[in-house]
Amino acid sequence: MGWNSWDCYGTTVTEAEVLANAEFMAEHLLPHGWNTVVVDIDWSDPAARSHGYNSDALLLIDEWGRLIPDPGRFPSAVNGAGFRPLADAVHGLGLRFGIHTMRGIPRRALELDAPIRGTRWRAADVADPANVCEWNPDMLGLRHDHPGAQAYYDSTLELYAEWGVDFLKSDDMLWPYQVADIAAYSRAIDGVGRGIQLSLSPGRDLSLARVDDLRAHATMWRICDDLWDRWEDVEANFARFARWAPFAGPAGWPDGDMLPLGRIGLRAERGEARDDLLTPAERVSLMTLWVIARSPLMIGGDLPSSDPATVALFMNAEVLEVLKGSTGNRELFRENGVVIWAARGTDGVRYAAIFNLRDAAADLVLDVQNLDLAVDSALEIRELWTGETVSSTAVSVQSDAARGVVPGSDAITLALPAHGAALLRQAPRPQEQDRVTDRGVSR
Repeated sequence: MGWNSWDCYGTTVTEAEVLANAEFMAEHLLPHGWNTVVVDIDWSDPAARSHGYNSDALLLIDEWGRLIPDPGRFPSAVNGAGFRPLADAVHGLGLRFGIHTMRGIPRRALELDAPIRGTRWRAADVADPANVCEWNPDMLGLRHDHPGAQAYYDSTLELYAEWGVDFLKSDDMLWPYQVADIAAYSRAIDGVGRGIQLSLSPGRDLSLARVDDLRAHATMWRICDDLWDRWEDVEANFARFARWAPFAGPAGWPDGDMLPLGRIGLRAERGEARDDLLTPAERVSLMTLWVIARSPLMIGGDLPSSDPATVALFMNAEVLEVLKGSTGNRELFRENGVVIWAARGTDGVRYAAIFNLRDAAADLVLDVQNLDLAVDSALEIRELWTGETVSSTAVSVQSDAARGVVPGSDAITLALPAHGAALLRQAPRPQEQDRVTDRGVSR
């Protein structure tokens, strides 16, 4: 759970902007679990610009061909300090510090004939011009049949560890799936012994056949391409999360990408400065889906200038408890523009998420058993975004309005706006909440 600079600042974020978002997070969001601040791509390019990459960027590198921050945008990086001062400032706020990295070795390292630290080899010995990123011109691939490739990754991770980096968003790893790079990067992280968390991206066309390899090497991995503030981007992730959510857990976390919410596009790759273009209902649906699927949450909007109502979505403790403490998260139903998910909380709590994917408002009557909720009208059901109680009542007559509800069954009625969602919490039965053990009653 954290913030990433990409959706609001693209390749151009500055040290002052990173610190402003870190300070906002520490003051307002850290108590709710948001704890990571990430500087996204091109932090080494002095000429970085919005709306694209520079084709012949004069990236800043050290004597060993490793990227270093541009001191024009990151003044504390002068005199070879790198990201250490910024990381220290972020750590001083009680937060973790992360940066974006790219697969491979910089073209600039070849142009300058840089040696690989601790070896007799040079950049040209390990570069693979045949395996380059198709959307970013900065890097060449690595020849993993040469020991210098691992040595180069090892040297970069040693540098990041010296800087105090806690989190790496490593790009151009998954499309196509770069088996050798993923394994080599993971080994390099293990070698520095810092416990750096590894996020792999982008996730276009990612197959479940890769799940064991992903779990062996990464903390989290993207399951989609870049997500922007368009409903079609959000809706496309319903099918992806349905596939991937059963595999989410401590062994690794499928990632639906950043939350393009709040003030975005300030100097980004796509679009102009704007409050995100999703409706309030669509924002709730996005948050509900990411939470019920237990995706990592990285806010993309500039926090200090985002609308307070949007920021409030990140501070709902009961909603975030679904993310942090639920299990068995899965899609139950998807028909006629209605999607239902369920999960279990601790001590007998049950959760259900209901989504209206239709372009018009919908009045839904739903059998509680189809939501995997208990049939017991004495148990409180609350909608967690509004805090309102939802009543379940016995349906006496079968009808189109109560589609799929047999007479005599308990049902709930929900009025959902177009592209809207509800997140329900059903209180546990007393006997589930008060468990008698040989040590007495535990709650």
